[in-house]
Amino acid sequence: MQSIDDKVIAKIKKAKRGSLFFTEDFLIYGSAKAVAKVLERLEEKNDLTRVARGIYARLEIHPIIGILTPSTENIAKAIAKRDKARIIPTGILALNALGLSTQVPMNVVYLTDGAARKIDLGKRKILFKKTAPKNLAAIGKISSLVIQALKVIGKDNIEETEKQIILKHLSKEEPYRLEHDIRLAPEWIRVIMRQAIKASSNE
Repeated sequence: MQSIDDKVIAKIKKAKRGSLFFTEDFLIYGSAKAVAKVLERLEEKNDLTRVARGIYARLEIHPIIGILTPSTENIAKAIAKRDKARIIPTGILALNALGLSTQVPMNVVYLTDGAARKIDLGKRKILFKKTAPKNLAAIGKISSLVIQALKVIGKDNIEETEKQIILKHLSKEEPYRLEHDIRLAPEWIRVIMRQAIKASSNE
């Protein structure tokens, strides 16, 4: 019979480098205490890296850069997938994703319909803020980011250059997603989104 160690190692080695694991992924092989001990041993041998409490990674190795740590975005997505929750970037993270800010936030914030929580990644942190389902109803990846980014900028603070960047992004959104998501935005944001819809229909 395979030991718990062998089963855990086999599962990890089957996964591609860069994959994230949660302690509960291995509970089919043994108790939480036994699994924790196995993961601890693998960490000591550098076969696995502890990213945060209960979260581990089989690190990717770039031929030039070397070891690549998982991005906060990938960690957030993995947690959302595990929890079967929806998430959407907000704040500086949304601005950064659209090229409206060069600031790289140390604390990234996501709205979620899952549990509110803070994931400590050492110098970095991921904050999940509980929100109403309607705030997660957008179906367009670009349009949902735009809505969040514009809320951060504010109605009276948006500059023409920022508006043009946003319109350029929205031109890449699928029209039916844009038509759906415009209904979820405040009126002043709808004005900008309508311009994008009008531009795409004229092409």
